[in-house]
Amino acid sequence: MPRPQGFSYTQRADGSVTISHAGRDAGVLRGARAERFLAEVTSGDAQLVMARWTGNYRRGNERRARAHPRNQH
Repeated sequence: MPRPQGFSYTQRADGSVTISHAGRDAGVLRGARAERFLAEVTSGDAQLVMARWTGNYRRGNERRARAHPRNQH
């Protein structure tokens, strides 16, 4: 499974955090959730953490979906 990439985050003056993927906003965290995110992103793999927090990560069904008839060219 390829590693997530293309994520970035911006911490704003009001304490909120905006997570972006490929230049587009993927989520905004405020309050306690923003604090937990910042603690986690600094202690681990930042790209993987941001992918998890935005819900943009592989769920394990991609291989089955590739074989589905509607996905055949």
